[in-house]
Amino acid sequence: MAHASKLFEKNFIEYASYVIRDRAIPELEDGFKPVQRRIIHSLIEMDDGRFQKVANVVGHTMRYHPHGDASINDALVNLANCDLLIDHQGNFGNELTGDGAAAGRYIECRLLPIARKILYSPEITQYEESYDGRHKEPVVFPAKVPIVLIQGATGIAVGMRTDILPHNFYEVIDAEEAALRGETVPLYPDFSTGGIVDVSGYDDGCGFVTVRARLDVSDPKKIVITELPYGVTSEQMIASIVEADKKGKLHIAKVTDFTTDKANIEIALQRNTYTNDIVDALYAYTKCETKIAVNPVVIVDGLPKIVPVTEMIRYHAHHLKDVLTAELQVERAHLEDKIHARTLERIFIEERIYKRIETKKTAEDVNKAVVTGFKPFASELYRPLADDDVERLLKIPIRRISLFDIEKNRKDIEELNAGIEKVDYNLSHIEEYATAFLEDIRSSIDPGRWKRRSEISSFQSLDARDVAVRNLELRYDEATGYMGTALKTGEVLLKVSPYDKVFYMRKDGAYRVVNVSDREFIGTEGLYYYALADKDELSKVVFTAIYKEKESKFYFLNRFTISSFTTNKLYSILPKGNYKLVKLATFPSAVITAKYKTGYGYKVLEETFRFSDFAVRKSPQTVGYKLITKALQSLTLRQTKETRAAQDEPTLFDGLSEGEKGDDDET
Repeated sequence: MAHASKLFEKNFIEYASYVIRDRAIPELEDGFKPVQRRIIHSLIEMDDGRFQKVANVVGHTMRYHPHGDASINDALVNLANCDLLIDHQGNFGNELTGDGAAAGRYIECRLLPIARKILYSPEITQYEESYDGRHKEPVVFPAKVPIVLIQGATGIAVGMRTDILPHNFYEVIDAEEAALRGETVPLYPDFSTGGIVDVSGYDDGCGFVTVRARLDVSDPKKIVITELPYGVTSEQMIASIVEADKKGKLHIAKVTDFTTDKANIEIALQRNTYTNDIVDALYAYTKCETKIAVNPVVIVDGLPKIVPVTEMIRYHAHHLKDVLTAELQVERAHLEDKIHARTLERIFIEERIYKRIETKKTAEDVNKAVVTGFKPFASELYRPLADDDVERLLKIPIRRISLFDIEKNRKDIEELNAGIEKVDYNLSHIEEYATAFLEDIRSSIDPGRWKRRSEISSFQSLDARDVAVRNLELRYDEATGYMGTALKTGEVLLKVSPYDKVFYMRKDGAYRVVNVSDREFIGTEGLYYYALADKDELSKVVFTAIYKEKESKFYFLNRFTISSFTTNKLYSILPKGNYKLVKLATFPSAVITAKYKTGYGYKVLEETFRFSDFAVRKSPQTVGYKLITKALQSLTLRQTKETRAAQDEPTLFDGLSEGEKGDDDET
């Protein structure tokens, strides 16, 4: 078992490492996964300026990629649709509708010139053997711009994933130029599908963005979606709208999809529903607003690493200087080789060294004669004479010797020396040279092709609760004691949404806040007061309770507001002890008339009190003011005239009628 466990651990680690490095996660240096790199390498090898059948490119790429043609075909289509490195013609699918590409035998592609500019430099590229050892493929391209940021990347590996959003080509170039100057500029995503993007949570590529569809709301009875959020197809968008409509979140008459190369989804509204009423609901309940998480995992020095956008730009600014330096050094070596060759040729012909070989009988004697002839001129050479140099000189045809133009030779050497001086200048001013290179790359791209498509804005993400339509009837059936939206009997209390909370107070003084549900038992005591559980609004309601202590038979009055509560917790307005509720009211002002029993020696048999005589407390749980200590015959509660006129809340029920008497034992 121990051996099997170690074998499993070893194999799993090897498999995980393979998937991470060779399948799913892109390299930071060139922005490619292995299959993408092999496709570009194949296109470079096949490039003749003409379009190639995608099927042919896939077949060529299979020399390097050991995982079948389907993955190659899909990767090639995705690369081509990025419109950066590959030119294509034919049906390569539609990211707006979600339609796939045509078969590889029907569509064509070719490498764009910019791909060679920013990727192809074989003399400084490290190559390795392909999986079968028959061919050579690049380990990584010496990319001069951060392709991983321009194209974006998505991949799922073992225990990790990468999600890098695409960015605008020009803005990436600007950021790289700024990094060359030691500056930092903010860089935000740009999507080919357009839309409106809130980047407040982007966190330098390590957070998230919120993307909204662009809506045309010029017609009050019709909404047109003209741009889709990134990653959302028109089919998915329509499905989300229809689903929200079925749940009663929207009031849609018809949805029609006219999307082709541009998004065009028309939403016709129901009667008595207008554009302004439904826009927020579209963002809250449908895919008109989506949140996209970002996780910039890339391969750096053979290991996966989270690299923020700013760090990627900074890395590529340094990398660009290194690549250009290496290319300039290679160019300088080539120029030196040409000067050396022309100098050898001039001396060989001008000093008539070729005459020395005419009498020689063997190849060895011929080579010695040439080497001996160049000894007096060693100081004029760039480097010592080599066997390859001798071989090249001996291959010069006699016609070329006879027509040799020494002035032209001298002029060529001067031009080559000027080239070396220019290379040396660029090497000593590498940042200036790198900036000029980026400007040249920028000018080689059609400005209209990389115009920013996504508008950067700031908007508060809408919660479905905030825009929920209150179209459900909340009922209470006193006979059964149930309250809910699924009841068919009882009184309709309120119009609510599934996200609402409801406050209710029973006639026995118990109160609670509950979530809206289909059916919930709350008691058969009857309701005195109910409302949506908005703390701000609820705290404005002043409750007045009159209750009796059963032992002393004293009456107490408490005026209070309710500004805090815990959902689903049952409270009581009565203090702890043996108390019984007599009357409840929500009148802002009223007059209480108390008539006392005769025969007890009371000098005053009737008293009146006003609500305004008692202060309003912030909690109902405190013992109220002592109101009556005498034997009571009757208790009457009447609103004042001004209060009665102001009463405009028909849903409030005080449970009293004017002239109502007290309890039976006091009558």
